Amino acid sequence: MADAKPITIVGGGLAGLTLGIGLRQRGVPVTIHEAGNYPRHRVCGEFISGRGQATLVRLGLAELLERAGAVGAQTTAFFSATKSTPPRPLPSPAMCLSRFKLDAALAKNFRELGGELLEGKRFPPEDFGESVVRATGRRAQAEQGGARWFGLKVHARKVALTADLEMHVSPRGYVGLCKIAGGGVNVCGLFRKRTDENSESKNWREWLRGQIGSPLNHRLVSAEFDENSFCAVAGLSLRPQQAASRAEICVGDAITMIPPVTGNGMSMAFESAELAVAPLAAWSRDEISWEEARGKIARDCDAAFARRLAWAKWLQRLILTPTLQNPLVALAARSDWFWRLAFERTR
Repeated sequence: MADAKPITIVGGGLAGLTLGIGLRQRGVPVTIHEAGNYPRHRVCGEFISGRGQATLVRLGLAELLERAGAVGAQTTAFFSATKSTPPRPLPSPAMCLSRFKLDAALAKNFRELGGELLEGKRFPPEDFGESVVRATGRRAQAEQGGARWFGLKVHARKVALTADLEMHVSPRGYVGLCKIAGGGVNVCGLFRKRTDENSESKNWREWLRGQIGSPLNHRLVSAEFDENSFCAVAGLSLRPQQAASRAEICVGDAITMIPPVTGNGMSMAFESAELAVAPLAAWSRDEISWEEARGKIARDCDAAFARRLAWAKWLQRLILTPTLQNPLVALAARSDWFWRLAFERTR
């Protein structure tokens, strides 16, 4: 495809790198602009479930993740401050892998395929237009309903899990724990803080460890945190957005961010990238216009994600209602129905 028109991708996260790999597999010239450098840690549940795993297989990337150190997850358990469920088998197995290793492996593969990856390079915002795809991640939002959302992530050792994946809910948010290679555990939390709250009221360890006496605090009170892996992100927007509302071609969190409680954000990044490959390759070959490619990608992404975004919005509201947390965990302990329904509808 010597005469193929080149494509520029702005953002070298999961969606941008996966899209770049898919396009290079079709011979499309691709340049990725990434403001950061590899390898690096990111706030992420580091848990891949749902349709994203099939995308990785189709793009030939599943084996790459396995070589990078992905470990399987078979069971899950849920906890509130006072209630817990026994470990339950996941409806379908998942993969757990550090973003530190995952992003570096994808970047290496993209370069091996002949892609140009410019690290530490910010793309001029005025240059977005035809031939440029936005994969810049989340849309920042200062506050929502008088509160700000923020995320924290750190790797830890000496953490005894009862299941491969654990979800701990509290009135202020939730923390997910999942095993990663080498006996470590990824600790990732989403929290909300009132805009009038004292910013120095807690440090990151206190937020992640949860309230004293809770199952989460029991898990992490003696944990050894790898401070080099700690990272944080603020200004998260969890309102579902439609790709069709954007004038640009977007993939991943640049379209919308699904509430992390679903554990489906990484999957949606991979899926949106795959959905964009064929239309962009067709544009590169002068088979369709840029606007036709944008419309096709937007329609396909909205069709793929609309239902799970609606269910995720409902699920997050339920889980973050303090008076419902204990009853929901108690319900999940007695029956598989509730959590299996939520799992399937958000994937």
